[in-house]
Amino acid sequence: MSEPRLTNLALYLQRLGFDAPPAPTLQTLRQLQLRHTGAFPFENLTTLLGQPVLIDLPSIEQKVLHDGRGGYCYELNNLFLALLQTLGFDARGITGRVVMNQPEGAWTARTHRLSLVTLDGVRYITDVGFGGMVPTAPLILDTEDEQLTPHEPYRIEQHADGYTLRANVGGEWRAMYIFDLQRQEDIDYTLGNWYVSTHPESSFVKQLMVARTGEGWRRTLNNGSFAIHRMGSESERRQVTDVDELIGLLEREFDIRVPAKEALKPVLERLIEPVPQAN
Repeated sequence: MSEPRLTNLALYLQRLGFDAPPAPTLQTLRQLQLRHTGAFPFENLTTLLGQPVLIDLPSIEQKVLHDGRGGYCYELNNLFLALLQTLGFDARGITGRVVMNQPEGAWTARTHRLSLVTLDGVRYITDVGFGGMVPTAPLILDTEDEQLTPHEPYRIEQHADGYTLRANVGGEWRAMYIFDLQRQEDIDYTLGNWYVSTHPESSFVKQLMVARTGEGWRRTLNNGSFAIHRMGSESERRQVTDVDELIGLLEREFDIRVPAKEALKPVLERLIEPVPQAN
């Protein structure tokens, strides 16, 4: 499979704070991953509008770099992998199964995309498309030790079927996703993307999911539930029940140029309606 080519490298790097292409080092990878999660939000507005999610590189570049949007793993990690390869990193795409908030031992569909990077013989996973719990630093694959990041600590457990990524959330090591190193082709991503963006049971078509992570903070929005998580302090949470306020929040807190507002408003209104209380 030929490596994709970015057509907007200078603009992409500028958005990430680089005036020129940086050398493909571990320090560069760390900077790119942390800055990416702050610059480009995780969001699923396209699926809520019932529109196809295009995951070819030119479409992603247009959406994210020019249209003021974000995306989910099949978009953000595709774009990020193209950046890494263009800069000279030894990197390739891999996939996994999201098990966050699932019972321990759950085995879900293969619907997550991330990347494997090898630097000086050391293998790392890198991920900029995992919503509100995205790791903000590359993680060494071949160790089960706790690994610190600018946000939560993570660790990777190896088992017979691959690996499990865990994060330490509130003192508990919670499983995020299961993954392996199997070779992936475009058709594998096409199938996963088609499932998450169209299947009626997919959470991406049933609820609003937005996240942005920067230096010392995470912001998340799930339907009308907005939260700001600051490292080392209590989280701030509030419920948004007005659709215009919600759209303002998407623009102000997540830096999203909200598309097709009039078509999106009735969809968002349904998602933020208060749940009726039982008598």
